[in-house]
Amino acid sequence: MILHILISRLLALSLWCFSRIFYRFEVSWVKTPPANVWKNIRVFAFLNHTSLLEPLFLGAFPPSFLWDAASRTRVPGADKTMNRPIVGRFYKFFSPQTISISRKRDESWDLFLEGITPEVMVALAPEGRMMRANGLDSEGKPMSVRGGIADILQKIGHGKMMLGYSGGLHHVNIPGQKKVKLFKKLQICFEIVEIAEYLQNFNTEEKGACRLQIARDLETRLAKYKPHPSA
Repeated sequence: MILHILISRLLALSLWCFSRIFYRFEVSWVKTPPANVWKNIRVFAFLNHTSLLEPLFLGAFPPSFLWDAASRTRVPGADKTMNRPIVGRFYKFFSPQTISISRKRDESWDLFLEGITPEVMVALAPEGRMMRANGLDSEGKPMSVRGGIADILQKIGHGKMMLGYSGGLHHVNIPGQKKVKLFKKLQICFEIVEIAEYLQNFNTEEKGACRLQIARDLETRLAKYKPHPSA
């Protein structure tokens, strides 16, 4: 595990260097962040999932945060992605605690939740699938946030959640195409929320209702704060 953490840290910092050299970043915040904004984050949710190349956005994070996160981040990875020979292996090296999750709410999800200990930070793309060039997912359905993030927030209960609203990556790479464009602008908007305060806005007594309410709330926030794509 120590070797995996070291590899994860070196990979994260290498990606940070690569993305800072070959891409420009436009980073904004919903509200002016406090000085310690990157400390003690328990959940990082990346919204507007458009490409498997989204690790390029590591260039928008402080290296100190990446170094710390590499040792304690738990990631639910879609089994479709994790079963790919190259991409799946990359994500496993990138985060040693990446767990393959099926699209059904089954024992793989329960296993993932059981592994969320007090020192763990969870990173995920709550939409659970990737937007294609036509604005829909691979099955031709509109993109939407899934309710699994509600389970994670209720499991953790307190601490900070960082929301990252992506401007998208289709101008860099379109899913299914091999061409990757360099020297483009990558846009992301961050928002920090307190998990305990956030959960108070929802009916946490009824699990199904809570999952739906949180999913719809995140969709609303994404529509409001997502940066407009630019070349």
